[in-house]
Amino acid sequence: MKTLLTFAFALFAPLFVTTRAAQDTPAAALAQSPRHHEWVELERGERKLRCFVAFPEVAAKAPAVLVIHENKGLTDWVRSVADGLAAKGFIAVAPDLLSGAGPKGGDTSSFESVDLATKALYALEPEQVRADLDAAAAWARKHDACDGKLSVAGFCWGGSQTFTYAAHAKGLHAAFVFYGGAPKDEELLAKIECPVYGFYGENDARITSTVADTSAAMKKAGKRFEATIYPGAGHGFVRAGEAADASEANKSARAEAWKRWLELLAAK
Repeated sequence: MKTLLTFAFALFAPLFVTTRAAQDTPAAALAQSPRHHEWVELERGERKLRCFVAFPEVAAKAPAVLVIHENKGLTDWVRSVADGLAAKGFIAVAPDLLSGAGPKGGDTSSFESVDLATKALYALEPEQVRADLDAAAAWARKHDACDGKLSVAGFCWGGSQTFTYAAHAKGLHAAFVFYGGAPKDEELLAKIECPVYGFYGENDARITSTVADTSAAMKKAGKRFEATIYPGAGHGFVRAGEAADASEANKSARAEAWKRWLELLAAK
């Protein structure tokens, strides 16, 4: 009986990830999570970068995922995504790229509104963002619990940053772009070493209309790019699909995206 239950859990495990938030808010899910969470402060010269880390409950060393947040900053929802990855056996490291940019040198949580956080995010220097991601990636790879394999994933603004970071970073296992744009510079695309997987909503023309050109540019550069467009889904469907009143298209897209993401992360 125990073996049968274990098999059933493994078979339907992705479903637990996709239905969790339909019952709990991200904050409540984080509070109830049995997994170990840490706030890590990385020092990069005079700059201090805060990172949220979620660890899986596993006996062996695990691969890591660098999670790049949306244009809202490092919210409870992004941290719940990190916890969802940890639930499936991955170390998730989510840097707060607004560290030090908030009022009185605060981070995302110090802003009075999402709009103010977003405004501050778009004012960040690209070089600082890249260096922060490098610091978080290096920390993840060197952690005693990590097996050395690192992927990067991001949502919205973070999706675009993921595509750009894939052109900069060496030795990545894969890059997962959730409804983010690609660099326009073909020379930059030519530097990408890892496969890039895209997740896009059909009803998100601002982003999804660029996918065909991105596919052509990546093919020309001899790079692996696999994009899935989810029927009827809108922008931000991974977050939007959690809402109690979410459309069936967004719910379905969210479930299918999680399933695909986990399968690709586990691939050798």
